[in-house]
Amino acid sequence: MSERERDEHSGVETTGHEWDGIKELDNPLPRWWLWVFYGSIVVAVVYWVLMPAWPGLRGYTPGLMKQSDRADVVEQLNALRAQRGRGETLLTAASLEQIEGDPDLQAHALAVGQSVFGDNCASCHGVGGGGAKGYPNLRDDVWLWGGSLAEIEHTIRVGVRTAHPETRMSQMPAFGRDGMLADGQIADLTEYVVALSGREADREAVDRAGQLYADNCAACHAPNGAGARELGAPDLTDREWLYGPDRDSIRGQIHNGRNGVMPTWEGRFSPAVIKALAVYVHVNAGGGEPSGASAAAAP
Repeated sequence: MSERERDEHSGVETTGHEWDGIKELDNPLPRWWLWVFYGSIVVAVVYWVLMPAWPGLRGYTPGLMKQSDRADVVEQLNALRAQRGRGETLLTAASLEQIEGDPDLQAHALAVGQSVFGDNCASCHGVGGGGAKGYPNLRDDVWLWGGSLAEIEHTIRVGVRTAHPETRMSQMPAFGRDGMLADGQIADLTEYVVALSGREADREAVDRAGQLYADNCAACHAPNGAGARELGAPDLTDREWLYGPDRDSIRGQIHNGRNGVMPTWEGRFSPAVIKALAVYVHVNAGGGEPSGASAAAAP
């Protein structure tokens, strides 16, 4: 074998590799790097022996220490369930009124409710429950389906317009989209609704829409526009609007008949968690139960 070329400046042999006139020197690796490399091999071998490492056809090598992160997580979850078990038992056994009447039990319910609300409800109703356009404000005392503890708990449990057999159900027709009313009639009805809420409106349009309202809207919203909670029909005489109080928003609602959906949480949450969530919403809303329904209070 012929002697390899040596670099004329350093005297080190080259590897024979060359790129654009630059030759690679065959310098040995630093001693410290080699020891680290050899040490990492030893650590890897020890790890393979002690810890789960190698996959197999039906599992993996468990290692001498029998370490299992999955078993650790299960153990931690069981410990957490045991820790929460007493509080959940108390919530399950107590009535909604008893929960709110007991400071310690209410504090526990509020803590659970806040956590559950943040994970499941805040994406629509906002972190503080203030809602947004198309999503009800849960911080006020205006409720379409009722603001009592029992009514809030029922709404959470069965949802709104879901497949649950007891779901809250109302249906706003799409008068324009489905060709039930002409554009001019919808424009007149818009002015009529504006007038119902106590605002200035086109009087001629309001007069024309009187019979239209009686024929198409009064059965649910009542002749005076005050709505009907038992039908889930919003009050049109107040200043609370789910989709907006301006004429374009009202016209859009009449034309398209938006019907929002709130999930049913029965089956996803335990009865204790649903109670805690109902208490959390009720306490933060002030617990009001106003008469009449509101367009801002329902999906």
